[in-house]
Amino acid sequence: MDDRQRYDRATAELEPPFAILDLAAMRANAADLVRRAAGKPIRVASKSVRSRPVLERILAMDGFQGIMAFTLPEALWLAGHGFTDILVAYPTADRAALARLAADPAAAREIALTVDSLAHLDTIEDAVTGAPGRHEIRLCMDIDAGFRAFGGRLRAGAWRSPVREPAQAAELAAAIAKRPGFRLCGLMAYEAQIAGVGDDPPGNAAFARAVRLMQARSARELIIRRGRIVNAVRQISDLDFVNGGGTGSIEKTVREKAVTEVAAGSGFFHPRLFDFYRGFTGHPAALFALPVVRRPAPGIVTVLGGGYPASGAAGPSRLPQPYLPAGLRYAPDEGAGEVQTPLLGPGADDLRIGDRVWFRHAKAGEMCERFATLHLIDGESVVDSVPTYRGEGQTFL
Repeated sequence: MDDRQRYDRATAELEPPFAILDLAAMRANAADLVRRAAGKPIRVASKSVRSRPVLERILAMDGFQGIMAFTLPEALWLAGHGFTDILVAYPTADRAALARLAADPAAAREIALTVDSLAHLDTIEDAVTGAPGRHEIRLCMDIDAGFRAFGGRLRAGAWRSPVREPAQAAELAAAIAKRPGFRLCGLMAYEAQIAGVGDDPPGNAAFARAVRLMQARSARELIIRRGRIVNAVRQISDLDFVNGGGTGSIEKTVREKAVTEVAAGSGFFHPRLFDFYRGFTGHPAALFALPVVRRPAPGIVTVLGGGYPASGAAGPSRLPQPYLPAGLRYAPDEGAGEVQTPLLGPGADDLRIGDRVWFRHAKAGEMCERFATLHLIDGESVVDSVPTYRGEGQTFL
């Protein structure tokens, strides 16, 4: 039985649109992440999962430790439900949430905030001043892990922290150490140009070679610079963790002695954007089903909904992939529509009104912003149906 038949049979009683998570595929993906991490713990990026019960399942597996959250309100919510060791990986200016953190001893013990400037310290201090029984705020310094060449004329990587050199990191660490009520407990550096960019993009061999060359040079530069930064900061503050990498770079990042843990999130669901890596092959685990509602012409069907683009630079790569049955593609003048999506190709003629078309999202957790429930499939059966963040009434971003 192929996957399409298995998914159709398992969900026969459900009315699309709906989303599923193939547990066997997710377990296989998780096992491969652990193998690639070579013994270093993996912090789970919640933005790529966005379901509390699924996060609990992942953290129950060997090799995974802690959460990498995306907002402070999310971290407070997770801590209130018993999650521990939570790093908020993006700076916050949420004054109300900061005041809640400072007043909650359990949350303050488990949550670390990311900072990269004195302005962040000032913002936090202003928000928590006067908080009843203020507790120590744990901090993580974010480091720029981007790649630069030709005197800065070439740059690859995400625009994140302004802290790039050891002296800058040491200066900020010293400033944190002088401020009562704060403790620098961690350091993170996300090499987006390696972890989030596939090294085997389709259709352009020259571009693929250029990506691999850039990534190799970036990795060589970063292993030296990150090590020097960690050494400089450790002269001032004891660090509980040094976090780096992501799904696409795990086996490279763990080679660095300075890195104590890696992060991963997309690798559990293996969305479309992660098909183009040479170092690993994942199993599509998260999909959504849309019903066929029209047959406007031979070779064309129309499904309900479908306009669920991923974040990032707009373009075809950000659209969901019509996955099952094979052989479907978007109409070039319509793409994925707000309320309906025409699909073209040889697979269309075999579809009837009411049949399902299975899609993969371009990214991982963003699919969960569209669906309140994930139906968990194991083998040929739905074994559970669990809420996403949206299903629990939580929309953090």
